[in-house]
Amino acid sequence: MPARLILNADDFGLTPGINRAIAELHSAGALTSATLMANSLAFDDAAAIARAHPTLGIGCHIVLTDGVPVLPPNTIPSLIGPDGKSFRPSLTAFLRALFLGRIREQDVIREASAQIQKLQRAGIAITHLDTHKHTHLFPSIARPLLAVADHANIRAIRNPFEPHWSLALHQGSPSRRLAIKWINRLRPKFEAALRTHAGRIQTTEGTVAIAATGQLDANTLARILDALPTTGTYELCCHPGYNDRDLDAVTTRLRAHRDIEREALLREAPRLNPTQLISYASLAPPA
Repeated sequence: MPARLILNADDFGLTPGINRAIAELHSAGALTSATLMANSLAFDDAAAIARAHPTLGIGCHIVLTDGVPVLPPNTIPSLIGPDGKSFRPSLTAFLRALFLGRIREQDVIREASAQIQKLQRAGIAITHLDTHKHTHLFPSIARPLLAVADHANIRAIRNPFEPHWSLALHQGSPSRRLAIKWINRLRPKFEAALRTHAGRIQTTEGTVAIAATGQLDANTLARILDALPTTGTYELCCHPGYNDRDLDAVTTRLRAHRDIEREALLREAPRLNPTQLISYASLAPPA
């Protein structure tokens, strides 16, 4: 089978400007998928856009750090940070708690289920799951999320590991590439967890542009697309948007670069053969 590519935008719902960019890019043929944050400020606007664009695949962007939960905080105490109201405010703090065994899988299951149910109540047919900050790289997060996906009849999940051919393009900083190479050692455990679901949940051969997050300009995107293998299915993870006043009001390290990614997708993605572009709806097996 010829190579297939999912062009997926994360952070759908974070701001109206991000939502507008996603709608415009999909209409221009430069985006096939987006993952919606259930606890986002512009959720209702994003859900309306999703319903108005039925060919845009919509995943659930599970948030377990750097945000507020859908459930009451006292019902998922192991996920809550020092303020008693929000998730831990940084990935570092989340990972510290994870490695110390302080995060309970049952709390992950409860909160992830609530986030999925919020999308479903809004009339969203969920094509797949992924996670904010790629937290399901780690087995103790991947396991409960796979169980939640299976129970909710969601038949695909992001493969959060960047393939070797993409890393060989030397995107991003050397320290980020080194961290990704180290984290890729966890891939066999992810694949083993996936196998326990007996083919009911599918994934890709990997996700590209993780190393390039925050540096995905038109030249970098062109290099990735030129290096795409002739076979296999991959996801390209991106964060397009408009750098506006609404974005100033939220916590994110990606600000001016959201404009750069939006412009890069508009310039480079249309040169792909449209038959190469799919969403996770095409990847997942029949229910």
